[in-house]
Amino acid sequence: MNNPNPLYGALGGDFVGSIYEFNNIKTKDFRLIDGRCNLTDDSILTMATADAICSKMDYAVCYHRWGNRHKHRGYGGSFRAWLETDEKELEPYNSWGNGAAMRVSPVGFAFQTVDDVLDEAEKSASVTHNHDEGIRGASATALAVFLAKQGQKKETIKKEIEYRFGYDLSISLDTIRPTYYFDVSCQGTVPIAIRAFLESWCYEDAIRNAVSVGGDSDTIAAITGGIAVAYYKEMPDKLVEAIENHLTPDMQDVCKRFGMAYPL
Repeated sequence: MNNPNPLYGALGGDFVGSIYEFNNIKTKDFRLIDGRCNLTDDSILTMATADAICSKMDYAVCYHRWGNRHKHRGYGGSFRAWLETDEKELEPYNSWGNGAAMRVSPVGFAFQTVDDVLDEAEKSASVTHNHDEGIRGASATALAVFLAKQGQKKETIKKEIEYRFGYDLSISLDTIRPTYYFDVSCQGTVPIAIRAFLESWCYEDAIRNAVSVGGDSDTIAAITGGIAVAYYKEMPDKLVEAIENHLTPDMQDVCKRFGMAYPL
């Protein structure tokens, strides 16, 4: 399928990886769509980011409202506690976790310059993940999406991310895979996710790369998926159909608005 909704990239990775988060596999040979797959917190908060952009609302308010409207989607403990806070008293909690990166892909699609993408990625992260590593992970992910959408070569994307953020993207997945473990930090997730994209030849291959590493599979694949759809601008029809079958009405609305405003 050519030119899918840009939000589907992250959603597709989350959906495919959802059943492997606590049941890691170390192979690319698996069924892409399983009846147990679902859209988790990665997808809900990606929707919230897109909604904040389309509606010109505060990121914290959108994350809080979406998270409370879609409970029991696998949120981390600190974020669950943040959701219990009154909306008028929301404060960041200095997280370095990968939640800032998993939800940021809409920023890379919606903003038109490198400076704007980086500024907006920091804004989206800092309402919860105001630790330097949380902001770095979100910024690197958003910039990778932006550069991919612009049609930059993979080597250019690699060099730019390494130069700006200090991540080592030269280590192959074959080297990483045997010893990689569950890691929810941005610094332990984002470079792996970007590498999964760099080694891919299509969107589906990128997602298979991401899941095969193990660890926090749905989040790694969500980050990879956002970059991959920006670059390849296509996804398997069967995965698009599966995603759309799991969208709630509010998600459908945001996807429609965002896709019309910021098409691939």
